[in-house]
Amino acid sequence: MKLTARKVTLELAEPFTISRGTQDTADVVYVEIEHDGVTGYGEGNPIDRYDESVESALAYLEEHTDRLGDDPWALDEIESRLSREQFGARCAIDAALHDLQGKLTGIPVWRLLGLRRAGPPTSFTIWLGDPDDMARRTEAVSDRFKRLKLKIGGGDGLDVERVRAVRGVTDLPLQVDVNEAWSPEEALEALPQLAQLGVEYCEQPLEAGDPDGPKLKQRSPIPIYVDEDCHTLDDVAICAERAHGLTIKLAKSGGIREALRMVGAGRALGLGLMLGCMNESGLAVAAGAQIASLFDHIDLDGNLLLRHDPWPGVELVDGVQLPSESPGLGVREAVSDPL
Repeated sequence: MKLTARKVTLELAEPFTISRGTQDTADVVYVEIEHDGVTGYGEGNPIDRYDESVESALAYLEEHTDRLGDDPWALDEIESRLSREQFGARCAIDAALHDLQGKLTGIPVWRLLGLRRAGPPTSFTIWLGDPDDMARRTEAVSDRFKRLKLKIGGGDGLDVERVRAVRGVTDLPLQVDVNEAWSPEEALEALPQLAQLGVEYCEQPLEAGDPDGPKLKQRSPIPIYVDEDCHTLDDVAICAERAHGLTIKLAKSGGIREALRMVGAGRALGLGLMLGCMNESGLAVAAGAQIASLFDHIDLDGNLLLRHDPWPGVELVDGVQLPSESPGLGVREAVSDPL
């Protein structure tokens, strides 16, 4: 098998703000794996929170390009030859291999895995802003979606007011994502108020590894989900001590195969499961959509936050990010208009 990789910069429709900062673009890597005249495609989103970058991902891909072998079905063997690091790059390889397998057989990946096509409706992210601004943006999109995810953690004491402002303009189910910005004291003060506002669960209120995490789980009136705490399968058991649910992302786990292992472990421990995403194109969202039916909650709106999605094929149908019935991941790169 032949692997090639390239860097691509995705332009966001609007600046995207969370507690850690604002971004206008997202740098990703695209991987192509060719075998027997057929090419599979995958996208990787290096996460700087885990000390990854596009440069480190491309270096990893170049180092491992000769380790794939010649059998696209030998996924265990291929995984064993890949260093367990640079999970954004591993995710791109994993997606491209699944896309390749689907194209070789003429079957969409979700069917190849024996899964249902449709998962739960995706949430749409209302990024961090002042309360009135978040309410205005909510009004602009609430007729297209069944759920909303509010980015809070502004560090200004207004987080509950942000949620109250949004609740004032919509009856949609709400979740909040704090991105590690609260102290335990702030969380204990805010969570009961969020419960009164009908927030269904809170994602990553504390810094990853905060020793007060297990106590907060016991005292919180709404479920706690963890994202930054939960990287790969190795983290699932300890996350069960500090959370009611896991946020799994292919870019964190290294792809579909590791995500499926995490799903199994999480279910065995009685945890809720959410499938999340990064700011990414339809190529990455398509990979997540293949396994969305296994999750309780879905946050696959990355391609919907872009000015232009270069990989169309995933359809938003009644709030659900529906994978294609075409072979593989079911998306194709859009052809650029000639100058």
